[in-house]
Amino acid sequence: MNIRHQQLLERITIIPGLMSGRPTIRGMRFPVGDILEMLADGMTEDEIIEQHPILEKEDIFAALLFASVKMKNTIVIHAA
Repeated sequence: MNIRHQQLLERITIIPGLMSGRPTIRGMRFPVGDILEMLADGMTEDEIIEQHPILEKEDIFAALLFASVKMKNTIVIHAA
């Protein structure tokens, strides 16, 4: 993992008492999952930031990277 990726992932916080421990952006009450859903709905980075000015483009990149890292570390077991 390069330095940029490390810096992006530092924007993702998991705090047990905040949002039930779900990953959030920079310790705010803004879940990573919400950003991913907005992107999946077809919103652009600019549209997301316009609707949620508390966010920065780097937060969106961080959410995508976090999801990617989680997927790479996921093992799927198929039961017979």
